[in-house]
Amino acid sequence: MVFIPYNLTVVVDECKENMINKLMIFERKIVRKIYGPTRTEDGYWKIKTNQEISDILKGQNIIGFIKKQRLNWLGHVERMAEDIIVHRIKRWKPMSKRPIGRPKTRWEDDVLEDIKNMNVRNWKKVAQNRDSWKKAVEQARTSYRL
Repeated sequence: MVFIPYNLTVVVDECKENMINKLMIFERKIVRKIYGPTRTEDGYWKIKTNQEISDILKGQNIIGFIKKQRLNWLGHVERMAEDIIVHRIKRWKPMSKRPIGRPKTRWEDDVLEDIKNMNVRNWKKVAQNRDSWKKAVEQARTSYRL
């Protein structure tokens, strides 16, 4: 008998959270290298804390930037003509079956989850107007911390 400690969705969510955490750590590491250590009043050098880095970045991070770019691209693809290859690939559904087990998350699945978090109704209509889509993405980024 095999004991499985986690349900598969929890494991996948933990993997996703782990990847996000690794990206955030990498970003802070690079910012520390760029801004370097600071000299204290007593002459010692100290590295920047996570809070100081967050203050430097003004609350913005790599994850929010990636999600914003993904949403911008989705709006761009939705505004494309139906016969453009990128739009056709987005709509394409493969004829073969997916492998057994939990399917890997697709790009579109992540983007639709972000849209769900944004609470945008009729996102396809909103995406047709570039200005309203840009406003919706920016509003979601500030209010929902995308």
